[in-house]
Amino acid sequence: MICRWIGQAGLCALVASALAGCASYPQQGEGVTFRGSPWAAQSTGHAPALPNHAPDAGWQHQAFPGKSPTRFNYARKDGRDALAVLAASSASMLRTKVRIEPTQLAGVRFSWKVPQLIAGADLASRDADDSPVRVVLFFEGDRSRFSARDSMMSELLRSITGEEMPYATLMYVWCNKREPGTVITSPRTARVRTVVVESGARKLNQWLDYERDIRADYERAFGEAPGALVGIGIMSDSDNTRSTTQAWYGPVRLDGQPTLTR
Repeated sequence: MICRWIGQAGLCALVASALAGCASYPQQGEGVTFRGSPWAAQSTGHAPALPNHAPDAGWQHQAFPGKSPTRFNYARKDGRDALAVLAASSASMLRTKVRIEPTQLAGVRFSWKVPQLIAGADLASRDADDSPVRVVLFFEGDRSRFSARDSMMSELLRSITGEEMPYATLMYVWCNKREPGTVITSPRTARVRTVVVESGARKLNQWLDYERDIRADYERAFGEAPGALVGIGIMSDSDNTRSTTQAWYGPVRLDGQPTLTR
């Protein structure tokens, strides 16, 4: 299966984006109850509802081939509308399509509460790349700049799914040991870069709120100007370390005027 071949969680995020339109992938099912929730209605910023759809119509659950899915459920946590997440040797993602042109890129606001870190996780390792929380952004760009390896990967995804992988994927994570501000390049592709926004155990068991400048973070991570933002997701995974982790996410909001797409 393709995710087994790719192996690393950051690349599973690429697969999730490429497979967003595939009907064979579960959108709602056991362990996934977020549709119609206050969390979903408050997420994705100031985007208007799609015609004849609920405000959260764009959020989809994306499972990965060969991986047990993470559980996503709406919850009230400490007086907040939240998404409760339980990953038990699992990996999957909630994702919504958006489109924000480069000139309109502004900020992304998110929050999370993490009770404990994943022992042995290392975001720079192919075999231990797990994290209790991730916020994931997908971007368009000039694919002629792909390396030969990335071009082959994109072509493989297109042959299987009918869609190409994003030009670039930027993730915000909580890392076990690297300092906030550290940028980690995936050991398998330079098209996935991770910004550490929290580190270590000092701030466990409390709500943490963030507001990030998307353009500034992208330029720092990739060394170039961003293309259009075309997707946003949240992902908690523990499949590589074969462990169990839980967390809570607050609503994810984009500043500006994003447009939800189908």
